[in-house]
Amino acid sequence: MRIGVAESLTGGNIAASLSRASGSGNWFSGGIVAYHPEVKFGLLDVPDGPVVCATAAEAMARNAARLLGADLVVAVTGEAGPDPQEDEAGTVCFGIFDHGKTFSAEARFAGEPAEIVRATVEHALRLLLSRLVD
Repeated sequence: MRIGVAESLTGGNIAASLSRASGSGNWFSGGIVAYHPEVKFGLLDVPDGPVVCATAAEAMARNAARLLGADLVVAVTGEAGPDPQEDEAGTVCFGIFDHGKTFSAEARFAGEPAEIVRATVEHALRLLLSRLVD
C-alpha cells in the first residue's frame, strides 16, 4: 500500500507528520502542496470554480494518487482565516482516494488559524487511519 497527500490549507504538515512515522520510506509516496488556486487548477486538474468544496478536494485526491502512484490519498482544502476568501474560517473539505474510489467530507473547526491547521492535520490522519483499518 502506498499513501500520498495533497495539501493546501495545511501547507505540507500532513506530509511532515507521515514522513516521521516509522518505516515511512516503505509506504509513503509523498505529497503535493498546492497552496495557490492556479496550482490546484493546473497540476491537480481541479475544475474551475471554488477551491474550498467537495469537488475540488476529490479532484485533488484523485489526481494526486495518479501523480504519486498512491493507493490511498487524503487531500485538504479550506479556510483557516483570519480573512477567509471563499467560505467561513474553519471550513475544511477533505478528499479521499482509496483504491480507485473517491469521496469527500467536510468539517468545521474553531479557533485561531494555527489551531484550525492543527485540527485539520489530526482529522486528515484519522481519516487515513480509518481507511487502513476498514
